[in-house]
Amino acid sequence: MLARGTRRAARRRDPGPGPGRPRPCRAPALLLVALLAAAPLVPLPAGRAAADGSVLTPAVTLDRKEAGKGGSLTVSGTGWRPGTLLTLLVCGQNMIGGTNACANADGRTVTTGTGGAFRTDIPVTAPPKPCPCVVHVATVTGEAAAVDAPFAVAGHPVAPLPRRTGGERLGVLGARLEGSSGILTWFGAPPRRRLVLTVGNLGTTAAENPVFRVGTSHGVLAPTWEERRWRGTVPAGRRAKVALDVELAAGAYGDYLVSLKYGDKLLVEEPWDVSRPWGVTLFWILLGVVVPAGLFRAGMAVVDRLRPGEVGARGKAASKARKARKAGATGEAGRAPEARKARKAGLAAKSRKARNARKARKAASGAPEGIKPSPAAPGGSEPPSSASSAASPPRPLPWFAPGTAPGRPPGPPAPPA
Repeated sequence: MLARGTRRAARRRDPGPGPGRPRPCRAPALLLVALLAAAPLVPLPAGRAAADGSVLTPAVTLDRKEAGKGGSLTVSGTGWRPGTLLTLLVCGQNMIGGTNACANADGRTVTTGTGGAFRTDIPVTAPPKPCPCVVHVATVTGEAAAVDAPFAVAGHPVAPLPRRTGGERLGVLGARLEGSSGILTWFGAPPRRRLVLTVGNLGTTAAENPVFRVGTSHGVLAPTWEERRWRGTVPAGRRAKVALDVELAAGAYGDYLVSLKYGDKLLVEEPWDVSRPWGVTLFWILLGVVVPAGLFRAGMAVVDRLRPGEVGARGKAASKARKARKAGATGEAGRAPEARKARKAGLAAKSRKARNARKARKAASGAPEGIKPSPAAPGGSEPPSSASSAASPPRPLPWFAPGTAPGRPPGPPAPPA
């Protein structure tokens, strides 16, 4: 009895297949088998391993290596992802400068087929940059991939490729501000300094003619940036001394901060304490003192002229006194020439009198005996009158009488009795 009950309990826990009983579901197993069977039929993406173990790599083939402007070029490609949109461009300088070196307006687009291949024609146009040129094929959607195929555009100029940049990393090993303020800065001229840096290149390529950004800020204000190009080269792993001029606005003073950037990296910050232009302050102080003083004196002069009364009387008296002094000085100056003229006239008269007296003396000394010159009036001699000539008849000259021998003249004749 115990064994029979045990077998019945076991049948209840695991009922076997039979009419009216559910069968186990085999749908998940069948779906898994179908997926595994269909897996080899799905194409693998570009760049991934195919079923035979080979790697699918995007490739581009051109039907010719050179063509002239205005012609056509056939481009074929394989190994791309199926259903991917591609762009095809003719670019100069091996597309070193990006799509800026490509003829973007004359580009073409194409979609790859189910096997990842395509074939299309593109026009041959002159790119904006000189050759060497390439045909650039790149994906627009999905995983990024690009291929450049060398191509020559006939008649387009050819130039050396530019040097690739971007591998330099500049760092500042030391910085200081050099210079001092002069007398012109004391009167408001723009303050100037020179920022001297010791720059090291930590990158893999040389930095040629690097462009720095110099900024000056005052207080909490944002810095004002200016680009400064340094002429020189900093080789990779070397250092160089760089000097850049810094100038502030006219009349600036206070605490300033000089900053230096290379690209987006802040290299150094140096404080700069600019002294106040005291010469400008002194000028305004003097202007504020001199101008009011001049205006005050002009106003007082106007008041003295217009205000009547004692002040006006004093002013008039002072004006009269000034006029009298001026008139006296003018009179003395006028009398002085008259006095000089009178003295000259008196001297001339005296000289004439003396000359006439000398002539009279000379005439008296040279006259013969018995003829006496008549008294002459002052200033000249007068001829004798007729009465005097009649009263005194002429006397003969004995030494000139005829029959007498010349000799010593006799003495004076005896007076008549």
